[in-house]
Amino acid sequence: MEPRMQWNVGYWLLAVLTFVLIQNWWQARQQVETVPYSQFEQALADGRISEVLVSDRFLTGKLRTPEPGGKTLLVAARVEPDLAGRLAAYNVPYTRVVESTFLRDLFSWLLPAAIFFGLWYFLIRRITDRQGVGGFMSIGKSRAKVYVEKDTGVSFADVAGVDEAKAELQEVVAFLKNPDEYGRLGARLPKGILLVGPPGTGKTLLAKAVAGEAKVPFYSISGSEFVEMFVGVGAARVRDLFEQARAQAPAIIFIDELDALGRARGMAGNIGGNDEREQTLNQLLAELDGFDSKSGLVLLAATNRPEILDPALLRAGRFDRQVLVDRPDKAGRVQILHVHVKRIRLAPGVDLEQVAALTTGFSGADLANLCNEAALAATRRGGQDVTLPDFNAAVERIVAGLEKRNRVLNPREREVVAYHELGHALIALALPGADAIHKVSIIPRGVGALGYTIQRPTEDRFLMTRRELEDKIAVLLGGRAAEKLVFGELSSGAADDLARVTDIARDMVTRYGMVEELGYVAYEEERPRFLELPGMAAGGCRTGPETQEKIDEAIRAIVMGTFERAYGILERNRAALDRCAKELLVRETLDQAMLAELTRDLAKAT
Repeated sequence: MEPRMQWNVGYWLLAVLTFVLIQNWWQARQQVETVPYSQFEQALADGRISEVLVSDRFLTGKLRTPEPGGKTLLVAARVEPDLAGRLAAYNVPYTRVVESTFLRDLFSWLLPAAIFFGLWYFLIRRITDRQGVGGFMSIGKSRAKVYVEKDTGVSFADVAGVDEAKAELQEVVAFLKNPDEYGRLGARLPKGILLVGPPGTGKTLLAKAVAGEAKVPFYSISGSEFVEMFVGVGAARVRDLFEQARAQAPAIIFIDELDALGRARGMAGNIGGNDEREQTLNQLLAELDGFDSKSGLVLLAATNRPEILDPALLRAGRFDRQVLVDRPDKAGRVQILHVHVKRIRLAPGVDLEQVAALTTGFSGADLANLCNEAALAATRRGGQDVTLPDFNAAVERIVAGLEKRNRVLNPREREVVAYHELGHALIALALPGADAIHKVSIIPRGVGALGYTIQRPTEDRFLMTRRELEDKIAVLLGGRAAEKLVFGELSSGAADDLARVTDIARDMVTRYGMVEELGYVAYEEERPRFLELPGMAAGGCRTGPETQEKIDEAIRAIVMGTFERAYGILERNRAALDRCAKELLVRETLDQAMLAELTRDLAKAT
């Protein structure tokens, strides 16, 4: 049915008033004749005017008999009497010209007002842009950027190292391309797919690859863009986003950083419990329940903090599938490196397997940065292509930081740093199964590192025994043990080592149940799976004071027992320690081959 036109009473009144004004103006034009002042005086002399009305600027004369054209009034601009007397002697027409000041008066009012409102609009616009509102007329509009297939430019060929996650999403693409085939047995397309994983593992890239492969519109927005200072704006943007996507279905909606929007309700600590974020989350839940998966609308979301998401968001029927996008293993790192080295000029014979072996724990973004840093290192040295030493230099720059050769240490400090770093290296070389030492240097790097020892694992490890964890603690305490052995006093250089040692020992006691006297009990909650922030404390303490005292004693026993073990290893290999320190003070850097040559007689630990 066609919509009926709605008429307001005000429209009728405005139309009638306009008609009356136009009619009055037209009648006045028909009755009034404007003449020069000389002609007005002549009409007076002829006796044609019966009455004169005098104003400041005009003279109006009423004619005794109307003119043939129906004119009944004569109007002339006033002229001063003395000037009129002088001009009448020349027998020429004369009149007074009234200057129009309409535009001048208009601009005298409008220009200051326009400047005031212009400045006001500029300031308000700046404030709203900073607050993320985007203008009063667009408060409830979605800021989703629409990427169609030609704009994403990403396919599954550009994604490497996450084969399991890619296989999960390839099924979604196949469903979007051929819904009849996949729905012949009654299956339906998952409504929501949550990509979970640490930062930099390629979650956003995977979402763009899904849109690029499916060749459907791709709506991308960050979760933080829904949350505004105005209550109700986020919910309106959620509605607007889903309306846009439904209009172009089949389509894909991608919400990055979902934890900014989907944080569990009640975590903010507000008393009322009905803040802007919760309203936005409620609207998202309603939209997820409201759309039909048969329409071809798929919601993708990414987060690296799944533990804080609202349970209502993760239930079946909303985010039906959770896809883990974890850090790649060695084979995955090789695949990722093959993708990124296409953009740089790689030297012939560079073995990417060796590069992958040095980058355990690197994410896809870290490997992309590694290739870029290697290319920059090759450019700085004036090379024609990127070689394996350039990759080694890039790994050192990323892991240890930028070299600070202008940070000059006095001879005593250089000697302490040399023995400290070699204490780490010799303990690692003496312990069977410890990670290989890649390089030892006393060149200051980064913010506070006066020297560094790069120890890279040769294979990916997912489980560690108590002995392996104690060996890791021994390597970390090797620097402190070397200082005590050689100088008989301790320095502040082992602060970071001691913090890491304490964390490992605490985990052994409170999370891994590796102390028989305390039983196989977890005394602390597990840390967030994907954040892995250094120094992050676990959940609240769940032990009494007596048990906590036993935990502290067990941690101290592990650390001090391992320190005595490391001290004994260095004491038995004092000659090799002095020999390596003397060479390190001369060269400033020892690589793996040099260390192997200098420690041929190293006594291995049992």
